[in-house]
This record gives sequence, structure tokens and C-alpha cells, in this order.
Amino acid sequence: MSHPDHRDPAAHLTPEHWETANRLLVRKALAEFSHERLLRPVETSEGRYRVDSDDGRVRYHFTARLGSLFHWRVEADSITRHSEGAEQPLDALALFLEFRQSLGLRTEMLPVYLEEISSTLASTAFKLSAPATRSADLLDAGFQAVEAGLTEGHPCFVANSGRIGFDSREFLDYAPEAGGAVALMWTAAHRRHCTFTVSAETDYRELVTSELDEHTRAEFDRRLRRRGLDPEEYYLLPVHPWQWENKLAITFAAEVARNNLVPLGTGPDEYQPQQSIRTFFNRSNPKRHYVKTAISVLNMGFLRGLSPEYMRATPAINDWLSGLIAEDPVLAGTGFDILRERAAIGYHNEYYEAAGAKGSPYRKMLAALWRESPVPKLRPGQRLVSMAALLHVDRFGDSVVAELIGRSGLAAEQWLRRYLEAYLRPLLHLFYAHDLVAMPHGENIILVLDDGVPTRALLKDIAEEIAVLDADRELPAEIERIRSVVPEHLRELSLFTDIFDCFFRFLCSILSEEGLLAEQDFWRVVAECVGDYQRDVPELAEKFRRHDLFAERFSLSCLNRLQLGNNEQMVDLQDPSSALAFAGTLENPLAAHAAEVAPAAR
Repeated sequence: MSHPDHRDPAAHLTPEHWETANRLLVRKALAEFSHERLLRPVETSEGRYRVDSDDGRVRYHFTARLGSLFHWRVEADSITRHSEGAEQPLDALALFLEFRQSLGLRTEMLPVYLEEISSTLASTAFKLSAPATRSADLLDAGFQAVEAGLTEGHPCFVANSGRIGFDSREFLDYAPEAGGAVALMWTAAHRRHCTFTVSAETDYRELVTSELDEHTRAEFDRRLRRRGLDPEEYYLLPVHPWQWENKLAITFAAEVARNNLVPLGTGPDEYQPQQSIRTFFNRSNPKRHYVKTAISVLNMGFLRGLSPEYMRATPAINDWLSGLIAEDPVLAGTGFDILRERAAIGYHNEYYEAAGAKGSPYRKMLAALWRESPVPKLRPGQRLVSMAALLHVDRFGDSVVAELIGRSGLAAEQWLRRYLEAYLRPLLHLFYAHDLVAMPHGENIILVLDDGVPTRALLKDIAEEIAVLDADRELPAEIERIRSVVPEHLRELSLFTDIFDCFFRFLCSILSEEGLLAEQDFWRVVAECVGDYQRDVPELAEKFRRHDLFAERFSLSCLNRLQLGNNEQMVDLQDPSSALAFAGTLENPLAAHAAEVAPAAR
């Protein structure tokens, strides 16, 4: 018998929290849209700027400092909004109406984008309603407390917490910032409708035995037999509870009615939603796998389904990359590793596969994968933290990165160098030696810490987000889909955009703001890391010249422009370079250090 949920799902929506959430989101919108040159602020006096709405009737005034990579440090408390001769309250939803032409928001898309903005504001209000936690206390609370305690989301995207599909109670149940415990729904999926693949080192029975205790497996078997079904004809398939209740029990009703898909109930383990919303960490047994599930919720430019077709090759892709890393002495020397997606399952619904075009959300409703937990990879005394935490600043103005530097006992410059050796160096080598790029943003990297110092980087989300850029590189036939032939002149943008502009730009600003490291010193240390790597592998000198990280400028590739253009599918994952949105170029802060640190690149 279910118990009523007495929580008020709108308790955080108070005037005070809403006003603060709006100010924070308007600050981010002004900063990131100015960075992407969608807005062009006019300097009215030293450090003071103004932007006018499309019709000129509304004006925003604010104080800002421009940093490297055209980074706008907008002071939230300085922002004022004026119309009809009077100051008006800040209203993020109104801002998008006032600048809809400048932002390129089409009429047919504008309401959905506003819904994502409203959801993002509500998420911020929810975070503000929680007790203020200092960065130091957050770190002490542990790996998963940090995961739930991060407040910013993606640093570039303005609408980064859309979650369109969750109702107000489901937000409390499934949003990562709620930090709640979730019991996954388990189904039995008939094998004739499934594709199940697994890494070379395990098999289906071993996987299930490691993930579910003997009592639970026996009970699931009994439930199948009571229906007159043979458990040997089914795979056990974990499902997000939201997906079952809102999609599968209705949209896949024919499959349920015919016993092709059999609901078995929830499992005993408690899982915690991660920042990516469709991935779960096992809180009951942290050494067990993460589980990634399909969920037909619109969030940050995509419906978050999982493709059964993509699942087919997932373990093979992970096995291949794991082997490549193990056999490469440069990569092995950095301690870099991946969290392998060891098994994957996809359910093929013949009706929707016949009706829906390739890439249709209807073909991505039921799939799952099992990814290694980082916990077994730890040595005594080591700790884990999402790299996204390095950009977290608490409500008292103190950052996680400053706290880590303080705990390490190292100077900020030394700490940064250790971090770059763990994170940047292996990504450089993957690119230059293997023509391979990943999506190494903060949420996709888990850092291993020794006394506050990053010593290893663990990359996750492998099969959907790595790409081999070389058209001629030999690849096993089963993983051919990771090949993405990108024009030569765009290849280094994977480093400039994903690492420099979308992460280092913010980290550099935080360290500078806290007085730990001046901007020019930050980029000098990055340049030294790149230069040292280049000297260590002189056989790649031609590639360093061809894809020059010390070039004077590089193209500004804009993420918000993509989302503003199509917030339901920003990019074709099979041809990501076809949808890039550019807005001029950025001055490369490494260029000033080329002569002193990287003669091989000149």
C-alpha cells in the first residue's frame, strides 16, 4: 500500500527565492549571450555596460569585467532593468521576449524554450530553499553529496535544467539536486525483441548476479513463472520509474499485453540520480555499476532517450578504447582511464521502428546500459569528485577549487599543473596520437583526489560521445559508427571549444576572482603543459603544426546558439560538425606563450 506524499512540491516557489533565481539567470544570460555575441553591450562608463531590447523600450545596465576568451564577469547585484522611465524588476522570462529577435528565437519554438527557462528558474529556487552549504562542508559530505549539491548546471547553457516532462512531485523524486533515493523499475524483456551486448570479460548471467542479489533474482523468476513464462526466454531490463509510468505502460501497452515486456516491480537497491538525470549511482552498493536508462524528457537540447541501435556496439566501443589506453605508455603514465560501459540492452518495438525515422524519439524509449563505478578504482585515502565541482561557488562566495587548493598545501600554480597533467595531457594525446575526441566537460569527468590534488581523471559517457576523426584509421567493423569525418580545419575545435572555452574559461575566472592565480599565469601554466607534452612526443610535430594550439585565434563555436535554434535536437550526433554555430573568433590566450614554451608548435 502506497503512502501519501505530504511534501509541498511548490514550497520553494517563494517571492524571495524567485527574485534571486531571476537575478542569477539574467546575469548568466547577459554574460553568455554577450560571450556568443548574440547581445552586444555598449560601455557607458568604465566597467559599466548597457544593452537595449529589440524594440529599444527596455534597457539593462550592469557592471562587468571582460576576461580572457571574451569572458563576461557580470556582477549580479549590479544589474538593473529600465522601461518607461522607471526601474523594473528583473524577469528572466521577459528578457527572452524582449530579445527574441536578437536571440533568433522562432515563434513556434519560443513557448517551449520559455518553459525550459521557467523550469530552470524553479530548479534554482529549489536549490536556494535548501540550507546554505559551504564548499568545504560539501566536499566533506562525500562524492554523492557533491553530485546533488552542485548549483550551476552546465556553465555555458542558459536553459540547462529544462526537464520538460517531470511534474512538480516527480521533480522532487528524480531531479539530481533533490538528492533522493530511487528504486529502479525492473522488467523482463523477451529476448526475441532485444539486443543485448556485453564486454569481452563478462556475460549476461555474471552481470545480473553482480547487480541483483539471489533473493531478488529468485523472486523475479517466480513472478514470471506465475504467468506461465520461462525466465530463460527473457532479459532483465532496468527502467526509470518515470519512463515506465509515463511512457512504457501506455506507449508500449501492446508489448505488455502480449508478455513481451513484463513488469517485475522495483529492485531492493537505492540509486541516486546523477547530474545527467538519466544515470543512477548505486547508493546501497557503491561498487556496483551505474545504470543509465532511457527517459523521454526534454533537457538541454535533447530528448533523453537511449537508442537500441547505439546500445548494440556500446560494450565493444568501450573495450576498444580501454585496450587503446592500456597499450599506450603516454596515456597509461597519466593514470587516465575510462568508466567502461560493460553491458547494454535495447528493446526493439517493431511498430515504432517501422513508423519512425532513424533518430525518432519513439525509437529511443527503452534501453539501458551498465557503467563501471569508480569506487573500486580507488586506493586507500583517495576520494572522488565530479570535475563539474571545480566550478562550484557557494552562497558565501567560496569555491570548491579554492578549498581543494587549500587542502593540498600546494601553491595554486602547482595544484593547477597537477590537475592539467591528470586531465589535459591525456586528452591531448588522444587527439594528436589517435585522432580521437571525447566530450570531456565537467559532468563527464570524475577526478580522483589525493589530499585535495587531482591525480587521475576518469572519463565516462564513452559510446555516445567519442569520435575518431581520421577517415583512414582502421577500426573494428562493429565500432565503425564512432568514425566522424570532420574537416581538417575544424578538428582542433574539439579542444578549443570543449576544454578551453567551455571549462577553462570559467575555472580561470574563479581562480582570478579569488586572488589565487592571475589570468595570464593560468594560461601560462596551460601553455607549459601543452608544450611539455609536445616535447615528450616529437614524432607528432607535424600534427602539432597542422592543429596548432598556439594559433593567434580560433573560431568561437556557440552552444546557446545551437539550443536557441533547435532545443529538441541541437546536433545530429552522427554528424556533429554539420550543425556548429560560429560567431567570429576568439583570441587564443596560449598564443602569447608560444615562443617560450612550445617551439615545436611554431
